[in-house]
Amino acid sequence: MTKKSAHPLDHLVLPAQNLDAVRSRLTSLGFVVAPTGIHPFGTENACVFFTDGTYLEPLAVGNEQTADLAISEGNVFVARDRLYRQTIGDEGFSAVVFGTANADADHRRYVEAGLSAGEMLSFSRAFTDANGKSDMASFKLAFVSDKEADEAFLFACQRINAPKIDRTALQAHANGVTGILEIIAVSDRPAAQIGLIATAAEAGASDGDAVRLPNAVLSVFSSEDYGSRFGLTVAPSPNLRFTAIVFSLRDTAAARRLLAENAVRHNMSGNDIVVPPAPGQGAAFIFRETP
Repeated sequence: MTKKSAHPLDHLVLPAQNLDAVRSRLTSLGFVVAPTGIHPFGTENACVFFTDGTYLEPLAVGNEQTADLAISEGNVFVARDRLYRQTIGDEGFSAVVFGTANADADHRRYVEAGLSAGEMLSFSRAFTDANGKSDMASFKLAFVSDKEADEAFLFACQRINAPKIDRTALQAHANGVTGILEIIAVSDRPAAQIGLIATAAEAGASDGDAVRLPNAVLSVFSSEDYGSRFGLTVAPSPNLRFTAIVFSLRDTAAARRLLAENAVRHNMSGNDIVVPPAPGQGAAFIFRETP
C-alpha cells in the first residue's frame, strides 16, 4: 500500500484540436465546461471542475508563434504538449498532474531520481467563473517523465494563488459526475511504469499494478487486459500511455438516459458506462455509480 503522504490527484491534461469541439462534445456528455482560460505561453484550456477538487484540462494551441517561442525558451509544458501531438496526434490524454505543497522539493526529487523532464515552470493566468467574475491563478510546476517516452508525462502542481471564485455552477454537471475515481494507463511493461508513477506522486510502494493516491487510483493495464475489461482497443506500447478516466456519479440510469437523449454512443461493461474517445474527448470516459 502507498504511504499516506502520497500526493493527491490534481487534474488531467487532454490535448485537443480546438476548444469548440471540446465544448460541443463534453456538453453532450452532460458536463459543464468553464470559460476559456488563456496561458501566457500559447496554449489555452476549457476546464471541467468537480466537487472532489479535481478537474479535466482540455488543452489546445491558441497561438503557434507564442508556443514556438515558449519551447525555444525551455518551457517543458508546451514542449511536451508539442511532442505528444507530433507522436500521437492532436487529440488524446497526455498528462496526469499531482497536487503538491512544495514543487521545488518535487523537482529536486525528480532530478535525483534521474526522471526530471526539464526545468520548473511558474506562471499566472486569469480565471473566470460562470458569471464572468475573474481572479488570478498562479502555479508552479515540476515535471517527470521516462526519457524514452513521448506518449505521456506527469507533473506536480503547486497552486501558489488559488482564485477566490465560486465554482458551484461549474461543478453542477447534468450527468451527475462528482469526481474522478481512477485513471487508467496502458503499457506492455506495467511494473516499470508503476515505479515512474510512484516516484512522481511520492507514493512510496505501489499496490500491484496500481498506485493509490489519497483521492484516486492510477492503474496500469496491458493492452490485452484493457481490451477485455472495457471492450476498447488500444495499440500495444512499452511506454506509458494514458487511455481512460473513471468518473464517479450518483445515478447510472439517469446518466444513460442523458447519453441516449444526446445520441452519444456508449456501451456497458458490467455496471460501468463506457464512452469511447471522440473528437473533443481524447480519452475513454467510464462512468461508475458510487454510494
